[in-house]
Amino acid sequence: MSQSYAHPFSRSDQSVLARWWWTVDRPLLLAVLALMFIGVVLSFASSPAAILADESISNPFHYSYRMMVFSAAGCATMLMTSILSAKGVRRLAVLALICGIVCMMLLPFIGDEVKGAARWINLGPFSLQPSEFAKPGLIVFAAWMFSEAGKSQGVPGVSIAVGAWGMVVALLLIQPDIGQTLLVTTTFAAVFFMAGMPLKWVAGVAGAVPVAAVGLYFTFSHMRDRLDRFFSPETADTHQIDRASEAIRAGGLVGRGIGEGVMKRHVPDLHTDFIYSVGAEEYGLVLSLLIIGLYGFIVLRGMRKAMKLADPFQQTAAAGLFMLIGLQACINVAVNLSLIPTKGMTLPFISYGGSSMVAMGLTAGFALSLTRRLPGAYEPGANINPRSRL
Repeated sequence: MSQSYAHPFSRSDQSVLARWWWTVDRPLLLAVLALMFIGVVLSFASSPAAILADESISNPFHYSYRMMVFSAAGCATMLMTSILSAKGVRRLAVLALICGIVCMMLLPFIGDEVKGAARWINLGPFSLQPSEFAKPGLIVFAAWMFSEAGKSQGVPGVSIAVGAWGMVVALLLIQPDIGQTLLVTTTFAAVFFMAGMPLKWVAGVAGAVPVAAVGLYFTFSHMRDRLDRFFSPETADTHQIDRASEAIRAGGLVGRGIGEGVMKRHVPDLHTDFIYSVGAEEYGLVLSLLIIGLYGFIVLRGMRKAMKLADPFQQTAAAGLFMLIGLQACINVAVNLSLIPTKGMTLPFISYGGSSMVAMGLTAGFALSLTRRLPGAYEPGANINPRSRL
C-alpha cells in the first residue's frame, strides 16, 4: 500500500508558490532553517551573559528577542529570493554588489568605529555591515562575467570580474577587515577555477596569495599581533580563545545542561563570534556534531546539485555560494577550536547579527534559486521533473 503525504500545494497547481515548492531543494531548505532555529535557541543561552558587558541593557533576553527578529528577516529574505529566476538572481546580486560597494566607500566618513575598525553604518536601533551583502553579490557577478567571457571572445568578463573583486578587497582593507578579505579572495579564486579559466591564470592567482598574505602581515599591525599570539601564546594575552576552548572541553558529550553554562560569562563576543563554544558547553559534542553535520550536508548536497546544472553561470554561481557558506562556517568553528587565529567572523545562520543573518539568507536564497529543478536546468540524465519528490 502506498503511503500518502500531505503537501501544501497540489501537483496540478501552477501558481508561483506551487512551482517553487515542487522545484526547490527542500532538504537544503530545511537544513538552513534548522541552523536558524539552533541560532535562536543558543541566543537564549548567551543573551543573559552577553548583556553584562552593557549596563544600559536591563532585559536579560534583549539579544534573544532581537535574534528572533533577525532570523525572521533572514528567513523571509531567503524564501523570497529563492523564488527568483536565474535572471532575477543576477539582477539582485548586481544591485547588492553595487549598494555594498557604495556603502563601503562611505564608511570612512559615516561608519561607526568598533575595536579600531569602521565596518558598520548606524541606522538607529540597528547597524548595517555593507560587506556582508557585497560577498554574495560579488560571487554571483563574477560567475556571470566568467560565463559571458566563455561565450564570446569580445566580452572582457574576466577583467570586469577581477576589477570588481579588487575594488571589494581594497575597500575591505581600508576598514580594515582581513578576515572578510581572505574569505572573499578564497571564494573568488575557487569560482575562478571552477569557471574553467586557463591553468596558467589559476597558477598565477595561487602564487599571488602567499605573497599578498606576507604583505598583509607586515602592513596591518592587528593581523601581525593576532598571528604572533596564535603561534606564541605563552607571550601574549589569549584570554578570549582560552575561555572558549575551556567551554568546549567542559561540555563533554552531552553538555552541562540548558542554561547551566559557566564559561560563557567569561567569553567576550560569546553571542557573535564564539556562539559555537556556548552551544558546545551547554549541549556538548552532540550539538557540535549536529551543527557541523548540517553545514557539511548543505555544502556537499549543494555542490553536488550545482555540478549537475546545465548552465555554466548557474553552475559556477551556485557552487561559489555554497562554498562561501561552508568556508565561513569552517573559519568560525576553527577559531573556536583554536586551530587558526581569531578572525571576528560570524557563524552563518547561528551567530547574533542582523546584517549577517539577512545577508546569509540572501546567499542561501540565491543558491536555492539557482539549483531549483526547473525543466532544462540540469544536464541530460539528471532528474528534472519539477513535481518528483526530493
